[in-house]
Amino acid sequence: MRIWFLLNAALAGIAALIDIKYGILTIISCCVFDLAHFISTYKRYKRIAELSHEIDKILHGCSRFDLGHFAEGELAILQSEIYKMTVRLREQAEMLKKDKAFLADSIADISHQLRTPLTSVNLIANFLGEEELPDERRFSLVKDLFHLLSHMDWLISTLLKISKLDAGTVKFTRNKVKVSELIKNAMKALAIPMDLRSQQLVFKAEGSEHFEGDLGWTTEAVENILKNCMEHTPSGGMITIETRETPIFTEIVISDTGKGIAPEDLPHVFERFYKGKNSNDASTGIGLALARMIITAQNGTIKAENKKEGGAIFTVRFYKYTI
Repeated sequence: MRIWFLLNAALAGIAALIDIKYGILTIISCCVFDLAHFISTYKRYKRIAELSHEIDKILHGCSRFDLGHFAEGELAILQSEIYKMTVRLREQAEMLKKDKAFLADSIADISHQLRTPLTSVNLIANFLGEEELPDERRFSLVKDLFHLLSHMDWLISTLLKISKLDAGTVKFTRNKVKVSELIKNAMKALAIPMDLRSQQLVFKAEGSEHFEGDLGWTTEAVENILKNCMEHTPSGGMITIETRETPIFTEIVISDTGKGIAPEDLPHVFERFYKGKNSNDASTGIGLALARMIITAQNGTIKAENKKEGGAIFTVRFYKYTI
C-alpha cells in the first residue's frame, strides 16, 4: 500500500514539474484509479470471505450451501474446483453409507441363516452329554451333527461368495470353457446324494459346446441349479441337461421331474432368501440367487419355467457378444 502511494506521488510530482495542470490531472486520475482499485479489492475480499464461509459450512456437514453466485469473475475457476471436490466428497460419503448398510445387512443375513442350525447343534450337543444315551441313538445324533455342520459350512461359504460379488471384488477370468467339463465338475459334489436318492442324470450334448467364462465360478452356479433340482425331485426321478451352441450364444438347459415351481413363486425364485411354496425346511433361498449373480456377471442370462408335463426347467445362456 505504501509503495502504491509513493508511486502515485512520484508520478504527480513529475507531471507537476512539466506543468501544474498536468500535475493536478495526474493527481485526480490517480485518485480515481485508487478508488476503483480499493472498491474492486474490497469486493474481491468480501467474495473470498463469503466463499470461505460456504466452505466452512461444507466442512461442518451442512447439506445446503450455495456456490452459484461465484460462477462468474476471477473466482469462477476456484468455485468450479471446490464444487467438483464437494460432489466427490458427497459421493464418497454415500458410498460409505451404502457399504455400512451392506455390511450390516450381510451380518444380519448370516446371523439369521445360522441361528436355526446352531440351535439344532446345541440341542444335539446336550443330548450327546447324557450318560445313559444308547449307542444307536448316539450314532444317529452324531450323523445329524455332521450334516448340520456341513450345511453351516456351505451356508457361510455361499454367503461370503455373495458378499464378494455384491462388493465387486470378484475378477472373472475369460477362458474357453467346455460345457462337458463344466457339467462334470458340477456333478462331483452331487453324485453321492443323487445316488442315495436313486435319481438319474441324463446329459445330452454334442461335446464341442463351449463359451468364454470362468470355469470355477460357473461350476458353482451350475452346481447350485442342479442341487435345487435334486432337492425338488422325488426319489427315482430324473434330471436332464441339454446343451446347444449357436453363433450368438451357448445354451444349457437343466430340467427335472419334480413338482415344478408354483406360479406365484416364478417371479421370485432368484431373489435372495426367498423360499417358495414347495421348498423344504432345509432350503435357505440363496443357491439360485448366487447362480444368477455369477451367470449375469459373465454376460449371461438365466430363466426359470415349468414344463408342460411337470417339473422345473432352467435355461442358461452365455452370449458371445455383449447384450
